[in-house]
Amino acid sequence: MKKFDKERVLLAVAGPVIALVAAVVLTSFVLLASGKSPIEPYTLMFEQAGFADVQVLIINQAGVYYLAALAVAVGFRMNLFNIGVDGQYRLAAMMTAVVGAHVSLPAALQIPFLMLIAVLTGAFWAGIAGVLKVTRGVSEVVATIMLNAIATSLIGYLTLTEVWGQPLGNNQTTGVMKESGWFPGFDMGDAGEIYGFTLIAVLAGILYWLVLNRTRFGFDLRATGASETAAAASGVDAKRMVLTAMLISGGMAGLAGLPILLGDAHTYSLSFPTGLGFTGITIALLGRNNPVGIAFAALLVAFLDKASPALDYATPVAYDKEIAVIMQGLIVIAVVVSYEAVRVWGLRRQQRRVGAELAAAAANDNSKKEVAAR
Repeated sequence: MKKFDKERVLLAVAGPVIALVAAVVLTSFVLLASGKSPIEPYTLMFEQAGFADVQVLIINQAGVYYLAALAVAVGFRMNLFNIGVDGQYRLAAMMTAVVGAHVSLPAALQIPFLMLIAVLTGAFWAGIAGVLKVTRGVSEVVATIMLNAIATSLIGYLTLTEVWGQPLGNNQTTGVMKESGWFPGFDMGDAGEIYGFTLIAVLAGILYWLVLNRTRFGFDLRATGASETAAAASGVDAKRMVLTAMLISGGMAGLAGLPILLGDAHTYSLSFPTGLGFTGITIALLGRNNPVGIAFAALLVAFLDKASPALDYATPVAYDKEIAVIMQGLIVIAVVVSYEAVRVWGLRRQQRRVGAELAAAAANDNSKKEVAAR
């Protein structure tokens, strides 16, 4: 491997590693400050990861997180901050559940049809922010935050009994979906079932890499994200790319709720998970928008989520499972700080290397002049 390639890999890995180490150290200080062991919680969580049922839960959760993080990453590559993934995914899941409960097609058609509904709903909701940005210059951050709140209220209205809702005890649901729309999973015996939609998440990651790195569209997307002015000079329509990126990001977000909806819940209710989009931001940052890095980050955060409940039942001293939440928050802060530190470090190394090469070239030129003078 060339020296330049080694340095590039080092810089890519250094940020996440520094962030994780910093998060662990800071969390350990929090534990020490509360008078508890800074080591035992990690030991307990790693022990939980050895159980087959917890492993299934981690894989299932990681697949959901992976899709949400890819949606965020698409925006990041375009220098867009799509905060609205949470609202986009919940609205898409609700609309998919409603359609799945009222439309019955053969499974070979029903599942792709439901996926299309989810993608179109998510893309439509994100597209509103995209249109506002390219036509009125409204920040996508502000627009998507507001759209999250609107999505919550809209879902609350559409799930009323007089609209599409069906009461189930103290919960409000959209009704059970037709079985032809249930996505088959992988039976792991007593450990449970791995969502079959996890395979779709893997394929989405591969498609994400191929499109961004092996197509003209991906190049235009990355170029516009790096510099709209430079991209425009090369003939790229920056506004069109912004809108397209928001549509793709929203469409990907629409898929994020389907592993749970099609593989487990088979209905949308008030207990459907929330906050998924914000977790996706953490994972996309930690994975540096790289599909492989995002996969490892999704597994890490899923591990923290699914192994931490055991801390409540630890003996003789119980630990609050919120320790995992603290660690996730610290990871976000550490990621931002470490990436900036690594960027500055890499820039300085590059400047020193260029300086050394220029000095060597100047010395070589002087030597040639001396030889010629003799």
